Amino acid sequence: MSRPASLHRVWSVAGLVQAVSDALGARFSTCVVRGEISGLTRAASGHAYFTLKDERGQASLRCAMFRRALAQTAVPLREGQVVQALGNLSVYEPRGELQFIVEALEQAGAGALYEQFLRLKARLEAEGLFDAARKRPITPFPRRLAVVTSLAAAALHDVLTALERRAPHVEVQVVPTPVQGPEAPPQIADALNRAGRMDVDTVLLCRGGGSLEDLWAFNDERVVRAVVACPLPVVVGVGHETDITLADFAADLRAPTPTAAAELAAMAQADVLAGLDGLHDRLRQRTWQRLDAAAQRLDRLGMRLTRPARALAPHRQQLDRLQHRLAAAARLRLLRAEHRLSHCRQLLAACPPRQAAALHRRLEGLAGRLQALDPQRVLERGYALLTDGRSGRPVASAAALHAGQTLQARLADGAADVTVDQVRPRPL
Repeated sequence: MSRPASLHRVWSVAGLVQAVSDALGARFSTCVVRGEISGLTRAASGHAYFTLKDERGQASLRCAMFRRALAQTAVPLREGQVVQALGNLSVYEPRGELQFIVEALEQAGAGALYEQFLRLKARLEAEGLFDAARKRPITPFPRRLAVVTSLAAAALHDVLTALERRAPHVEVQVVPTPVQGPEAPPQIADALNRAGRMDVDTVLLCRGGGSLEDLWAFNDERVVRAVVACPLPVVVGVGHETDITLADFAADLRAPTPTAAAELAAMAQADVLAGLDGLHDRLRQRTWQRLDAAAQRLDRLGMRLTRPARALAPHRQQLDRLQHRLAAAARLRLLRAEHRLSHCRQLLAACPPRQAAALHRRLEGLAGRLQALDPQRVLERGYALLTDGRSGRPVASAAALHAGQTLQARLADGAADVTVDQVRPRPL
């Protein structure tokens, strides 16, 4: 049977905490603790606060290293570093929390988690999973985005806020999944597989900041391979700008924060509208330039149509030149024939009578043939010489004529312009 409460010593909270602190100080006056630094922060006062974790992750101890001790150590503190810390156990009385006051420390080698990170990174990099050549471009104007993250994560709020502010026209589909803990990696990989089968343009994998242990799910090989295997472009925004995970190396695009991931996945609506306005102005300017050039060409053609006589004048001049050349050629040919006839007469007069009679008969035959070939004599018998009204060429066949054609008929005592009403070829 337990003793009544009135028989126990009644401690005040401060007294009991002080007694526990004294007992710890007496039992563990000075000791050395080996562990991995995690959650390192530096206060404005110059003190450093961090947690020493067991290399197997089974236990942790909150530590404080004051400015005086920190200034005397030659070991620069960094996340994931395994150290041996010399100090005293105590209780932080305002909170009643156990803490280790570090007086000195020395490096004990790289942290187990960090060594595991480097080994896995080297192996996956050798497989080509991080090659820049396999990375796909992000759709510049997405219609829908899939966001893979925890529904309770602040990163989801940041992403949705950024998209609502910059690109409210983009539809967002959230694929919920845990983002921390030993069960997170397979569920993140499954969420990526589901997002890859959705009707979206880009997948965003997001999580807020945290320690190396908090972000460790994104260093899991299953998550990295799921990012690579996703059929859609993947933007990874995990942690803060200084946080690097293996999922960042595998992503098609790495964003320093979840908010930056949303900004990189979709262009701002204002920028898109400004670009469209610029294209509209260029299109309007080019259209007016084309219309102005067409109007000027139309004006030039109109001026030519209003003065057809000017266009026909060169053709008339050419026709006149051809007619003059034709008349001159006929006169020249006739003149040459007359000279030849006169020469023959002279020869005939100089020949003996018999030979002269033969030559005279020949001369008369040539004269008759010459007269028969004289176009003027042919015209005097009622014939006419037809030439084309445009080209001036002689018309020798009915097949070369067509109804409505303009001809020039040259007669014995002049010429006349005629028009063809009907063509009747001679039957075969």
